[in-house]
Amino acid sequence: MSTPAQITWNEAGADRTARWQSESGHAAPKRVMIADDKLTADTAFRLASEGTALLWRGDYQNARQLLQALARRIERKPRKAATTPIDAFNFHRQAQSQRARTLGMVLLEVDADYSIGLRRAPDIKLACNEAYGASTGPFVVSLREVLGLIGAHEWRKNGVEIPALGARIHPYYGVFSPVRGEYLNLIAEAPLPSKKLAFDIGTGTGVIAALLAQRGVEKVIATDQDARALACAKENLSRLDLRDRVQVLEADLFPEGKAPLIVCNPPWIPARPSSAIEYAIYDPDSRMLRGFLNGLAAHLEAKGEGWLILSDLAEHLGLRTREELLQMIESAGLKIIARIDTKPVHPRAADASDPLHHARAAETTSLWRLAAR
Repeated sequence: MSTPAQITWNEAGADRTARWQSESGHAAPKRVMIADDKLTADTAFRLASEGTALLWRGDYQNARQLLQALARRIERKPRKAATTPIDAFNFHRQAQSQRARTLGMVLLEVDADYSIGLRRAPDIKLACNEAYGASTGPFVVSLREVLGLIGAHEWRKNGVEIPALGARIHPYYGVFSPVRGEYLNLIAEAPLPSKKLAFDIGTGTGVIAALLAQRGVEKVIATDQDARALACAKENLSRLDLRDRVQVLEADLFPEGKAPLIVCNPPWIPARPSSAIEYAIYDPDSRMLRGFLNGLAAHLEAKGEGWLILSDLAEHLGLRTREELLQMIESAGLKIIARIDTKPVHPRAADASDPLHHARAAETTSLWRLAAR
């Protein structure tokens, strides 16, 4: 086992060390200073921008307000002018990465019992247990990650309403939430080639498996490699009373055997994730997409169908062409039976201030019905 990352700082004339916690995989800051309510937002912004982390000893709510002030200062910075869609995407990702680094410089010390020893600090014990599991001792973490834990706990507790399912799905921390319902509507409407068996590849929260079972598929095998996703899918399917019809398996893409219907909703953007959590959004070198397509024919029963749910956002961003996608399908020994399209309805598609607005406004989400040639 690898040695946990450490963070060191000097406080009251003594050197201190603690375990460093970062779900995004960011390295522990090398420069750390103690900060409290007397620190101004302008000074904090300068220090954070220069790479100095601020280990907070003041009021917790004041730290939250400081983080909001830092975010406002970041938003005031002019954006790089882009002449091509791919430049706009790259500049956007660079800005997002820099924003994450700067906002990640406000740090908290968390005790072994998952408590925060600051005035007006919330109780984060349940949120930490849900995300991290049993405590392994005290640690230092960014306030931004703590706020993410709290938000994820609320999502997990309250769930996300899925109109196509007529029920709520409860996402875990680190498991992509099905907030974009248009692709689920496609799955709800596409004609089923069979109701005997289906594979759901990369199940995540289990929402697609649940929808297939609700549509009358007698048995669904849902696969994933991520431990959180597997646990999340099992709990959601139990909540929906579908565990007798949906089997959740740990697998790299396909389970053993063949099925008359195999569904996959891979990450839509072929780019390198900057953190583990981003693997639900970014598919480096289209690895999952290629893996699904290349393995599909061997796992389809005769006259079976593979449903690929994919947005063309990458095409509008200049990251992949339609010709490249069609070539992937052909090279995998597949043919296209039909394609069902829909337009996104999420708020960002209509947000003209979004740096990727032109691509998002042109985006189409498709369900590709594929079969072996």
